[in-house]
Amino acid sequence: MEDELKGLLASENYQAAASYAEKLSPEEAARVLSEMDEKSVVAVARELDSDFLADVLVLLDAPVRQTVVGGLHDDELEEVMEDVSVDDTVDIIEELPENIARRIAEEDEILALLKERKFAVLKPLLSSMNETDLAEVFDSAKEEELPVLFRILPKDLAAEVFVEMERDTQEKLLKKLSDLEIKQVMDELFLDDTVDLVEEMPSSVVKRLLAQTDSETRSYVNELLKYPKDSAGSIMTIEFVRFHPGMTVGEAFDHIREQAIDKETIYTCYVTDPANKLIGMVTAKDLMLNETGKKIGEIMEDNVIYVHTLDDKEEVARTISDYGFLAIPVVDEEQRLVGIVTVDDAMEVIEEENTEDIEAMAGVLHESKPYLKTSVFSIWKNRAPWLLILMVSATFTGLIINSFEAKLNAISPVLFACIPMLMDTGGNSGSQASVTVIRSLALGEVSTRDTGKILLKEFCAGLLLALTLAVACFAKLMLIDNLLFGTFMPGNKAYTWDKCAIVSFALFCSVLVAKIVGCLLPLFVKKIKLDPAAVASPFITTIVDALSLLIFCGLSVLILNP
Repeated sequence: MEDELKGLLASENYQAAASYAEKLSPEEAARVLSEMDEKSVVAVARELDSDFLADVLVLLDAPVRQTVVGGLHDDELEEVMEDVSVDDTVDIIEELPENIARRIAEEDEILALLKERKFAVLKPLLSSMNETDLAEVFDSAKEEELPVLFRILPKDLAAEVFVEMERDTQEKLLKKLSDLEIKQVMDELFLDDTVDLVEEMPSSVVKRLLAQTDSETRSYVNELLKYPKDSAGSIMTIEFVRFHPGMTVGEAFDHIREQAIDKETIYTCYVTDPANKLIGMVTAKDLMLNETGKKIGEIMEDNVIYVHTLDDKEEVARTISDYGFLAIPVVDEEQRLVGIVTVDDAMEVIEEENTEDIEAMAGVLHESKPYLKTSVFSIWKNRAPWLLILMVSATFTGLIINSFEAKLNAISPVLFACIPMLMDTGGNSGSQASVTVIRSLALGEVSTRDTGKILLKEFCAGLLLALTLAVACFAKLMLIDNLLFGTFMPGNKAYTWDKCAIVSFALFCSVLVAKIVGCLLPLFVKKIKLDPAAVASPFITTIVDALSLLIFCGLSVLILNP
């Protein structure tokens, strides 16, 4: 090592040391790094340009490479590994312990190791990874690779990964597994996950699944499947911890130790009477902070927030979100505790409902598969109906234009140039109001009982917005449009002050009407128990376009007709 570099390292001037190393070739830089102590190697590596470090990394000896990879922060390591090829990354992974290798092992590298049948490297690596990350690997793997990957995993981790996979990946995997392997998966699944699986699989697969479960599980599954699809009962699980009020804290801990392995959550436990009616709840924190001899009935919270089996699952998810619960109890009509809904299920409901709302607002039918796995035919099928409906509905705007065309031409052909501006501005104004109201309805901030307040607020906001746009429109027509039309279309220079005033007033009325329609239409649809998102932007734009044309053409003919 050069004296200059030794001096920089001794003074801990790592940035200058990195600049020195970057003047060398990758081979020379790798040799220099190999001669440094661990502290200096990491410090200098963190100062090196990521592209240069990527070239150097593949040339380092295994111990030095391990030090560098282990010492870089996640964002630094990610930037470096982007410039390292998959083959080189695979070679690096083979030399690293699994706790470090998993930091750089992504889908491509894992699938490359699988293709090369390097199971001795794969098994400890996969066993140390998170189930969600592993599920993404399965979703990217080829169908014939799925059972091989699955069999490498420990039994309990394999079941957790299975739950996180996409539905089509699950179906492909189940077709490749033996009955014994399916039984092992089913034994490890929580009951609500089993119900979800049974609901979404084809009948041929469902028969195999149920054949590998015991009669008690099948009975529970059939019971849960009876609940409506959008109800709390359809997403609840019966796997929770239940106490009776006479238990001591010590007995409660013993009870948890006996049953925790089969329960979805043990952080919130529920207290029931002999008739199984919900009377209270305790948390793990409550248990830990009280003496072992204290009775559960003395420390339980008896003011329990709960939901009913037939409550809408979106409302249940919102309740969990509003109160910050990890789980919420579900009772039947007689107040008997029948299950709980956990926060992970609530998050799935919220994500699903938000996706459906966004798709409905864009005029697209809901598709359960991810976009890249959705066929072109499915995309066509989901979009075509809405486009056809909106195309037919646009006929009304055409009829309005045809009805007034001759009269507007007689007044001034240049007035036709204002139609796109009026329609677009009105449609955008209506969409703003509708999106705001739909979001507020979805979050429970407003209800149909607040129609008067909403209408007043949007009317006042509409007045201010309409006035602002009308003034801007008048100035635009007088200054900009007259200049453009006068320059490029001399024969049509005709934006006199009265025509500008008519257009601006028509815009004022259109914006005000659009705000009123935009806020009232979602409330009306909600009142008749339909999805407000389904009537958002597309329908409101069509309605407002027609009203804007009627207002503009009517005012123009009424006031300017000679």
